[in-house]
Amino acid sequence: QVQLVESGGGWVQVGGSLRLSCAAAGRTFSTYTMAWFRQAPEKEREFVAAIGWSAGTTRYADSVKGRFAISRDNAKNTAYLEMNSLKPEDTAVYYCAADTRGILTRFSSGYNYWGQGTQVTVSS
Repeated sequence: QVQLVESGGGWVQVGGSLRLSCAAAGRTFSTYTMAWFRQAPEKEREFVAAIGWSAGTTRYADSVKGRFAISRDNAKNTAYLEMNSLKPEDTAVYYCAADTRGILTRFSSGYNYWGQGTQVTVSS
């Protein structure tokens, strides 16, 4: 069983920055693929970014490429999402996800553990 706890969400003005954290409880965190998804009101959950177990492989949604950066610290069992140049359309609940099988995918079905989510609101 893997428990994921997100933090760092909040309210920010357009153009601002936030850093989300995802703390994982699990003895083999360094082998997990980690990802961030988001879900805006009345919209489907969508892929944001993913990072492989070694941090050498990352994937981003086109909508956040160049503005967001995913990273991980295996010594701290934590994944991060640095979000810059935030836009109102980035407003959503952001979810951390883990795949213990090491698969890196943009599809939510590829992740077998999820956090509860953290709200990010970007206001103009």
